[in-house]
Amino acid sequence: MSFSTISVIGLGYIGLPTAAAFASRQKNVVGIDINQHAVDTINRGDIHIVEPDLDKVVRAAVEGGFLTASTRPVEADAYLIAVPTPFKGDHEPDMAYVKAAAESIAPVLKKGALVILESTSPVGATEQMAEWLAALRTDLSFPQQAGDSADINVAYCPERVLPGQVMVELIKNDRVIGGMTPVCSARASELYNIFLEGECVVTNARTAEMCKLTENSFRDVNIAFANELSLICADQGINVWELIRLANRHPRVNILQPGPGVGGHCIAVDPWFIVAQNPQQARLIRTAREVNDHKPHWVLNQVKAMVADCLTASGKRASDVKIACFGLAFKPNIDDLRESPAMEIAASVAQWHSGETLVVEPNIHALPAKLADSSTLVSLDEALAQADVLVMLVDHSQFRAIDGAQVEQQWIVDTKGVWR
Repeated sequence: MSFSTISVIGLGYIGLPTAAAFASRQKNVVGIDINQHAVDTINRGDIHIVEPDLDKVVRAAVEGGFLTASTRPVEADAYLIAVPTPFKGDHEPDMAYVKAAAESIAPVLKKGALVILESTSPVGATEQMAEWLAALRTDLSFPQQAGDSADINVAYCPERVLPGQVMVELIKNDRVIGGMTPVCSARASELYNIFLEGECVVTNARTAEMCKLTENSFRDVNIAFANELSLICADQGINVWELIRLANRHPRVNILQPGPGVGGHCIAVDPWFIVAQNPQQARLIRTAREVNDHKPHWVLNQVKAMVADCLTASGKRASDVKIACFGLAFKPNIDDLRESPAMEIAASVAQWHSGETLVVEPNIHALPAKLADSSTLVSLDEALAQADVLVMLVDHSQFRAIDGAQVEQQWIVDTKGVWR
């Protein structure tokens, strides 16, 4: 069965680029999202997120009649679910959005349809989704009931793209395809090969789910090593950036760069899915998460110490000291604030500090609600001209373009080594 109509559920940082990629191959794509603003924006040929080159692809797809957006699911040959999977309580996976997505498409499922879960999920999530669908559509058969003969094919295929490079990596990177049966895997591979230049690597659904969690846990552990090293170096009076540069000259050493913590919806979240299901075995993964989650608190203490030094040297009152936080996004050159340690630090600074807190974030036009009442969004030049204490949180290209020698402030907390 060919895929003449493809539906993508969730038009966020992964769903919209994926929908655009299919539409760019002249497939009829209907994107579904509960956010009316996002739907209206896309239907105008515009985008509601920051991602290089995505705007051009979406505009061309909409103008060509290959991409439309709606708040209501439609009948399609394939459905890709790309909705959030946050955690709740004691870092337990929250599958409510996936369940809601499954419930929304169940009434329009037809025999022969393919359903793919792309959302990062705990092991067993794809099977659970298939059970939810089966309970809602008893007139159709599913892989857990009929194997390769099922009316509906179900697979798991996680994204593995880097924000800021999504439109390249979405097409170039290999995809792990985890079908509930061999037929499910084959059909999912056929679907992605519409635009994919990388390889479709086939496995089962549970292994594919664990693969995504493993990739991000591996990265989290390595970042935790760098972040822990930065704490040790601070105590020892050693420049961590120089230390890492020297250590990395060893042919078998490749230490990552430390930062204010770990953010984004993947690395800061996914390892907890493994810990939640394997609390006794996942000791290193848990510790890495705790190290990275602690880093923003350490940075806040550094800011407090720097303000104390400023007060002593300048004779100012605390209420007269201006602090500028540079960056809110979870990584450079994007507008994504999800699970951002920079956001957490800026909010904590604003809450603690009696003086004015300035925020520089070139990729947004207004401060999020968490900061709107306690901080002021300013330009880079304004912050450098007005602030007494500078807090570098995200190494956006605009910040790196400034020569550190031109920064006149004495009191700087630089978590990214930009102005060292």
